[in-house]
Amino acid sequence: MNLPNNIPSNIMTNEHALTMSLEEFGLSKYEAQAYVTLITKGTISASEIAYYSEIPRTKIYPTLLKLEKKKLAIVSQTKPITCTPIAPEDAFDEIIHEQINKVTAMNSLIANLKKASEESRKSRGSEERRYVQLSPNNVLQQLQNMIDGATSSIKIMADQWGLEFLTECRDKILSALRRGVDVRVIIPPAHISSKQFKIIPDGVEIRASEAVQNCFIFDSTQLLVVDGSNGSGATFSSAGILGGNQEKMFACLWKDATSTRAMADMTKAEAYEIYRIIKIIGDSGLAYVMGSTMSSKSTDLDMLEFLEQNGIELGSRPIDDIVEMIDAIMQITCSGRAVYEPSSMSMTVESEMNSGHSLPWVAVLDKCLQRQGYGTRTVFQNTSHKGEMTHIKISKN
Repeated sequence: MNLPNNIPSNIMTNEHALTMSLEEFGLSKYEAQAYVTLITKGTISASEIAYYSEIPRTKIYPTLLKLEKKKLAIVSQTKPITCTPIAPEDAFDEIIHEQINKVTAMNSLIANLKKASEESRKSRGSEERRYVQLSPNNVLQQLQNMIDGATSSIKIMADQWGLEFLTECRDKILSALRRGVDVRVIIPPAHISSKQFKIIPDGVEIRASEAVQNCFIFDSTQLLVVDGSNGSGATFSSAGILGGNQEKMFACLWKDATSTRAMADMTKAEAYEIYRIIKIIGDSGLAYVMGSTMSSKSTDLDMLEFLEQNGIELGSRPIDDIVEMIDAIMQITCSGRAVYEPSSMSMTVESEMNSGHSLPWVAVLDKCLQRQGYGTRTVFQNTSHKGEMTHIKISKN
């Protein structure tokens, strides 16, 4: 049976929604249809209810009796049978209280189950920690939110993916720096002076290390980890043991990582070459041997040849270029410097650190000069409180 054409469509739609909602309260479809018809039409006959609610005539009387049993309607005992709805605030008061009691009981049950679960984990010496998985599309927004929320420190280990995210967060990082947040970043050596590197704001201290993952540590309590293969991520709050381990890993990497400050204005290729020279000499373990060599005037160890064996060619380069490279290396490794004075035909290599830290680089510079046909005479000075200094006097052979 179709409803009369003069009923507005919005009323029909509203009634349908009310019917669906009543079914969620435990009424059958016919019961819900009949009750909605009653509260919109008032007291009407059973046949009218069947007409307006589209309930089959054979089903209308059992349906009305069920509504009366549920205290939702009053059915007359006279003919023709009529039906009057109970007002909704009265009809559903008992049902609402019943639902509230059910929800209260469910909350109590969940609380008791949670308590039992926590006590069980404590007895086993374990504790559950929650994390939130993030799709690649949501990682950037989460990272920006976490930068906004940082109050003391942000420690970042970032590969290609991580650097791409950082370039999108430049304004957020600037804001964090203005709040006094300490921001440190460890990146792969191949990305020193890259496009992404140069976008990172001044004030962020950047170092390079081969061992890098995508991990962002905020105030030592929150972690964001990003998968470098697909950009998906996960956040961990109040990270506990996981956060502590990541803090220790960052501290170890940071201690041994190479400062990039002196390489900021270089090209990517120049910066990577400087990094390689530092690693080749630094990882060779020859610093102590070089100290002994320089003291005894022995020339058995040729550091320039050692670099050449590892693919670094310096001997044929202009002196100014070589000194510029050694100066950058001294800044990075010894907080020092290298200066060439053409007018006096001399060079000075200084280091704020003593115990021979500058000697490998003096040896490289000395061999480069000798390779180009210059005679050299070196004078080494070591002051325990002021570091060390080497003067190289140059003469033409």
